[in-house]
Amino acid sequence: MRYLIVLRADQGHSGKRIAQELGCCCATVSRTIRRYETFGEAGLIDRREDNGHAKADDLYAQTVAWILEGSPQDFFHRRPTWTRRLLIATAKTYTGVTVSRTTMGRLLKRLRVRRGRPKPLAPCPWSDAARKRRVAVIHALIETLPAEAACVWEDEADLDLNPRIGFDWMLPGTQRCVMTPGKNVKRYLAGAMDAKTDRAVWVRGERKTSRLFIDLLKKLLNEYADKTVIHVVLDNFIIHSSRQTKLWMAEFGHKFRLHFLPPYCPDDNRIERKLWRELHANVTVNHRCETIEELMGEAVHYLKSHNRRARLGVRELRPAI
Repeated sequence: MRYLIVLRADQGHSGKRIAQELGCCCATVSRTIRRYETFGEAGLIDRREDNGHAKADDLYAQTVAWILEGSPQDFFHRRPTWTRRLLIATAKTYTGVTVSRTTMGRLLKRLRVRRGRPKPLAPCPWSDAARKRRVAVIHALIETLPAEAACVWEDEADLDLNPRIGFDWMLPGTQRCVMTPGKNVKRYLAGAMDAKTDRAVWVRGERKTSRLFIDLLKKLLNEYADKTVIHVVLDNFIIHSSRQTKLWMAEFGHKFRLHFLPPYCPDDNRIERKLWRELHANVTVNHRCETIEELMGEAVHYLKSHNRRARLGVRELRPAI
C-alpha cells in the first residue's frame, strides 16, 4: 500500500483522494509521503523488522497447540475453559515468553483454532477393539446386502418447544434474542434411514415409549413390503428391547433382524449425524415456533426435503460416518 500511495501522489492525486481509493486514513497517506521524502524507498519498508526476533515463533506456536489439546484444569487452573489471557499465562510457564492478547489472537487464527461447543459423551463399557469389531460387522452387512433385503439406521429424536440455542451471525454491538415458552412441551420422532439410499421413514409421538418404536416397525413393514429381510441397526435404548417390543416382534416381526450398536456410541449410528444433526441445525436451533405443532410441521417439512435430496443423489454438506 505504501508504494501505491507514493505512485498516486506522484500522479498528482490529493491525500484525501488517495485515502478514499486505497481504503486508509489521510494520516497514513501523509505519514507515508513524509517518510518517502525523508528516507527515500527505505522509508517504505515495514519498520517492524527492527523489533527483533518474533516472540510467537514456531516453537511457541507448537507449545500453544499442545496446551490446547487439554483443558485448563489439566494445567492446574480452576477455570474449565480457555481464554487468551489464560493461554498466555500457561504458555509463559513452558516457554518463558509473554505475548499480548492481540498477538495470541493472531496466533490462534494462524493455528486455525476455533471456538466451539464440546460434545457430551458417556464412556462406552466395551473395549475399543470390541466396539470396532461390532461396527465392522455392521458395515460389512451393508456392503454385502442382497437385493431382497433392506437395512436401515434407526434412532429417536426429541423436539422441544424450548429452543436449542446455537451460533448465529449478528451485527456488531447487537445480540439476537430468542423467546422461550413459559413451559416446555416435547414431542418425539422415531426415524429409520435406508443404509443404501439415505431415504428416511419416520413416525411421531407424544411420548418416547415402546409403542413409538413398534409404530415405526409397522411403517417399515409397509415401506419394505417387497423385502424378505429388514435389518435394523439401532442403539441400546430400553424401548428397543422392552417386553412389549419382544412380544410384538415374536408375533409380527419375523422379517426383522435387530443389530445393536455398542452402548454410548452415538457417532457409530449414521442417522445421528446424517439426519438428526442436520434436522436440529435447520429446525430446532434458535427456532421461533409458538406451538409444538408448528415446530413438528417444520421438522416434517425438513424430513421431506431430505428425502427429495436423497432421491436426487445430492451430496451431504458435512460428511457423516
